[in-house]
Amino acid sequence: MPSNFARRDLLKAGCALAAVSALPARAQNKPVLRLAAVFSDKDIRADMVRMLAKDVASDVTIEPYLGGTLFKQGTELVALQRDNLEIGNIAPQDISKQIPAWSILTSAYLFRDANHVNAFFASDLAAEMKRQAEDQLKVKILAPTFFGTRQVGLKVKKKITTPADMAGIKLRMPPGDAWQLLGRSIGANPTPMAYAETYTGLQTGAIDGQDNPLPNVQNMKFYEVMSQIVLTSHLVAFDVLTMNLKSWNALGAAKQKTFQAAVDKAVAWSTAEHLKRETELADGFKRQGLEVYAPDIAAFRVHAQKLYLASDEAKAWPAGMLDKINALK
Repeated sequence: MPSNFARRDLLKAGCALAAVSALPARAQNKPVLRLAAVFSDKDIRADMVRMLAKDVASDVTIEPYLGGTLFKQGTELVALQRDNLEIGNIAPQDISKQIPAWSILTSAYLFRDANHVNAFFASDLAAEMKRQAEDQLKVKILAPTFFGTRQVGLKVKKKITTPADMAGIKLRMPPGDAWQLLGRSIGANPTPMAYAETYTGLQTGAIDGQDNPLPNVQNMKFYEVMSQIVLTSHLVAFDVLTMNLKSWNALGAAKQKTFQAAVDKAVAWSTAEHLKRETELADGFKRQGLEVYAPDIAAFRVHAQKLYLASDEAKAWPAGMLDKINALK
């Protein structure tokens, strides 16, 4: 009898222990969302991702893979579509490869500043383009991630005043037709090269320059292998934080609302930090010995817009969209 009681007590204790052990596992059984981005862990947007991860930690676990460590630049969108990735920081240029109408968002001198970008993405105009992404690509556009205004940084010391002065300049651009068109629109000879290879490209002379917002120039230390920064301000730079649609739908309505609010908060913080950093860096680069100056912006704008309007890309732009975007306040 004592042995039977002992066995029953042991069984009860074992079941109780198993039940207690299972509770934390169930409590921690949250979706894991991998987030891939090309920017480095020193980037302002890396802090944006950390802020987002903290704010949604009760619902999901975000695992960031930065610096192109999980997927190479330009391949993240396809990974989302194949269910190989949950969240990506996607260039609109990559979306335009599959939805040509999106190429309007990649054109030079379209947006005036970060506020203009945000006004567009909050508008009915953007709602239409977001629906295209959901219907055709099966991804959810969460928010634009502004990272500064693209300026031309050169290793060569040639003075740049108009687009004609950019003739023959091998300017690193990301791979893809939309990026190459952007490079040509400011008069350069665009040279496709991965972001992570740009420093070495400048150092060895494989390229004469690159175009990036000033915070990127700082983060990647491009200034070490450049002599000048030409403030062309040719593109208000942004990517779009994008989610695999299956992963988004799996959250359910309540968690979707909480997640979107956390995204909006993190993105707004990042935008403000980038704007502040840009102002500081222009002066800082001058103190470091770089020549920093503005060319004839009007000449660059006229040249770029003429080239874009004559391009095949413009044929896919929604009728009247350019004027409607220009009219946004």
